[in-house]
Amino acid sequence: MSNTIGLYLHIPFCKSKCAYCDFFSRAADEQQLDKYTAALVHAIEKWGDTAKETVASVYFGGGTPSILGTERLCRLLSAVKASFALADNAEITLEVNPESGLRLDFAALRQTGFNRVSMGLQSADEQELQILGRIHTPQQAAQAVRAAQAAGIDNISLDLMMGIPLQTQESLRRSIDFCLSLGVKHLSSYILKIEQGTRFYSIKEQLQLPDEDEQAALYLFAVDYLRQNGFAQYEISNFSLSGFESRHNTLYWRCGEYIGIGAAAHSFYHGRRFYTPRSFDAFYGGEAVDDGEGGGEEETIMLALRLTEGLDFAAFEQRFGHALSPVFFQKLRKYKQAGFMTQDDNHVCFTPKGFLVSNTILSDLLT
Repeated sequence: MSNTIGLYLHIPFCKSKCAYCDFFSRAADEQQLDKYTAALVHAIEKWGDTAKETVASVYFGGGTPSILGTERLCRLLSAVKASFALADNAEITLEVNPESGLRLDFAALRQTGFNRVSMGLQSADEQELQILGRIHTPQQAAQAVRAAQAAGIDNISLDLMMGIPLQTQESLRRSIDFCLSLGVKHLSSYILKIEQGTRFYSIKEQLQLPDEDEQAALYLFAVDYLRQNGFAQYEISNFSLSGFESRHNTLYWRCGEYIGIGAAAHSFYHGRRFYTPRSFDAFYGGEAVDDGEGGGEEETIMLALRLTEGLDFAAFEQRFGHALSPVFFQKLRKYKQAGFMTQDDNHVCFTPKGFLVSNTILSDLLT
């Protein structure tokens, strides 16, 4: 059992649905927001009665958590602080949409304990934002970032998307420059995936999407350009100034345990993975679906290799009581020769080029 855990609160509400999004989220009125907040507080208190580990990180994700407004967010964090043993230096992250973020009282949020903001910018190009169905402007994002900084929240991350229809390397560079100009400490940069059930999926034949080679070029450009500007890549899609890596998300990738609370929230706790179904009724009714044991060998390898630090051989052996198999190293040889992976005496990890095909390589290494 871990001495420390993470805590994730899922806020499944959005003002509107983005064209690419397949997450569980719904529009809501004030009454629904109040009902959901009260249910979260109840669930937080209930979990606090049984979970006695120290909570090292708290993450308010969604959806759009900022849609709850300052008062409800502070109420939720106050419930967490009253119910769990929160570490003195706990990282407490709030996901914010620029449009609803402008209505938040960041000073009150900071006073309650929020110390990190993750904001969904996606692009600083007006046309690209419209294509994605985003409802904010770059100027609103800048205003929200500055409001958080003025309140003393200096640890700010921005999301960027790559592979947007009509996106070019030049427009991506301008978006990165926009983020750098705001003095943020962290960037998450994801390649757009067209998921079933989204608006983009229904019109995918009409979208002017970059092909795989163009997507790869955008990704490798971003990795290199961010490195030149002091942002080290520490995970497939995540970059930060030194010391500002997301502690909560790194917990996931290192197979740490966490409790997820809310509709569609997933947990890994006391060796088991379980989740609440994508339904408000399921959450209100306290339903949980067991998803089997977590933290096994394959899962540990797969998650560790998402990080640029890679898989630590000694840590693996200590955790499972044996070394990695000779077959694993035999398969590894061809990927090292092709420049997709690197290995030293203690670690194996993907190169930036290797991250682009990591799913294919992992499926081979783990069979």
